[in-house]
Amino acid sequence: MGTRRSPATDIWRPRERGPVRTELSAGRHRFPKERPMAQIHEDLRAAAPATRSRNPFLRPAVLVPAAAFALAGALAAGFLSYVDRGAADGPGSTIATGPALTTRIGTADPQGTPQLLDRISLAAASSSPSSGPAVRADQFVYIGSRTATTYVKTVDGKNTLVSEELHMRHQWNSPDGAKGWLIEPGNTGPEGVTLEGTDEMGQAPTPNLNAPSHAYLAGLPTDPEVLLRRIYEETRGRGTSPDQQAFTTIGDLLRGSHPPAGLTAALYKAAAKIPGVVTVDDAVDAAGRHGLAVARLDEQSGQREEWIFDSQTLAFLGERTVQVQGESGDQGLIKPGTVVFTNAVVTRAVVDRIKELPAAAG
Repeated sequence: MGTRRSPATDIWRPRERGPVRTELSAGRHRFPKERPMAQIHEDLRAAAPATRSRNPFLRPAVLVPAAAFALAGALAAGFLSYVDRGAADGPGSTIATGPALTTRIGTADPQGTPQLLDRISLAAASSSPSSGPAVRADQFVYIGSRTATTYVKTVDGKNTLVSEELHMRHQWNSPDGAKGWLIEPGNTGPEGVTLEGTDEMGQAPTPNLNAPSHAYLAGLPTDPEVLLRRIYEETRGRGTSPDQQAFTTIGDLLRGSHPPAGLTAALYKAAAKIPGVVTVDDAVDAAGRHGLAVARLDEQSGQREEWIFDSQTLAFLGERTVQVQGESGDQGLIKPGTVVFTNAVVTRAVVDRIKELPAAAG
């Protein structure tokens, strides 16, 4: 992953995983082009206080698809506004930060990883109908996740390592990907921002692995070898290595979408074929849930991306990135044991309206 500086800030953040595409950054770290980026930045500058230093559009490991996802879940009962659940105090606010999140580095073992992923694949295949959840054209798919990012912050020339307060991120997408909405403290105001619109060329975004529509997901091959070959082809030239980018891309789909069960099973089997994938004995998601993990180390950055699963049911819980080797960030402040990014999928559901929250949402 390496390091980078945002041109608009003095904050170090992990390097985006791959070059920026017109629809979406290859590494899932930028908002899609739901409206011109220059206009979004202008809106935020107009609302933000002069002391604000963070660029809310540079977010490690956050996928905001330009096309909709097909997500499993029951119809939501009732409607609660995001403001009723608590929110940031406006576009100019900065989410609370505290000491950097740290963790025990779990022991990695390459032995048995293909067998574990095969078991996870079987569990995924039996968890839902192979055709995937039914979503009407007038409905929206919702993902509620708990998340936080760690970064190096510069104040008066002094660098410190801080982590965001763990917070909820709410996202809605229509099945065809034409409409969507995002609400996340620190990134948006209480009412959120639209995910609707066109790319820089004024055209509807083209579905791809980093911005999949329901139809795109349904059309992907379910033969693991064919699927993995397509992933390598579509992500060629991105990330720090082809293998790491393939692993990251599959992780994006697991965390940010809910493909048909047959495709989900194929994704796990495809991951088993990527060199360097290991099993980690213990990992904790952003909701505090312990589980085992399937992971891969990015040797360039020394950071390990971990997919976390329930030890009993093998259900996917979330994902995190941990510094496990060497140091990164300005002055090497990100040391082994630092949780660079953490996420827990709390709720996936089908709802009738944008901003409608399922009863189970955090």
